Amino acid sequence: MAVRGRPRSEISRRSILETALRLARKQGYARITVDRIAVEAGVGKQTIYRWWPSKAAVVLEALRENARAEIKVPDLGSLQADLEVFLQSTFDVSRNRPGINDLLRALMAEAQHDRGFLQNFRRELIDPRRAVLHSLIERAQTRKEVHKSADVNLYVDVAFGVMWYRLLTGVGTIDNGLAGQLAELLAGAAVGLAKRKAGINQRA
Repeated sequence: MAVRGRPRSEISRRSILETALRLARKQGYARITVDRIAVEAGVGKQTIYRWWPSKAAVVLEALRENARAEIKVPDLGSLQADLEVFLQSTFDVSRNRPGINDLLRALMAEAQHDRGFLQNFRRELIDPRRAVLHSLIERAQTRKEVHKSADVNLYVDVAFGVMWYRLLTGVGTIDNGLAGQLAELLAGAAVGLAKRKAGINQRA
């Protein structure tokens, strides 16, 4: 996340962010430096440090802005259909862009030993997608596909937990097939819970 400072030149800002993301994807996060980003972007190193506290912060903002427009909020009338479209669009970001998976792994590693960066990582990249998925499930609750007592955060954790597990370990693929399977699994669990709760209420 950018820190406060004097007003930025939008041209310089865009150049820095685009350069940082391009270099990180092409050469790997560990191999790039603020010096290299500055040279490639045509700005002084002090300009970067005036707006961002670290290389990680620059790359995170670049990745966030790049992904922001790609967060789809489908409304197809069913939880399973909405989940599948949302997860497909989420997985497509990493699957169709060379270097993005390696970059995500590097930023996650950075977040494990820098508590300040972890907070920014969650706020800027993780939480917005969690919020969208949370809203899809809450909307399904209003349609009574998901019982009102369901732990919505648990559904969100399962969906993203599978993605991050596969991303970090390299076990299994992250593709449209996985999106469909997860959507079916979560929607099926939601329907099962709703039916069980309805049965309990009828017997009470």
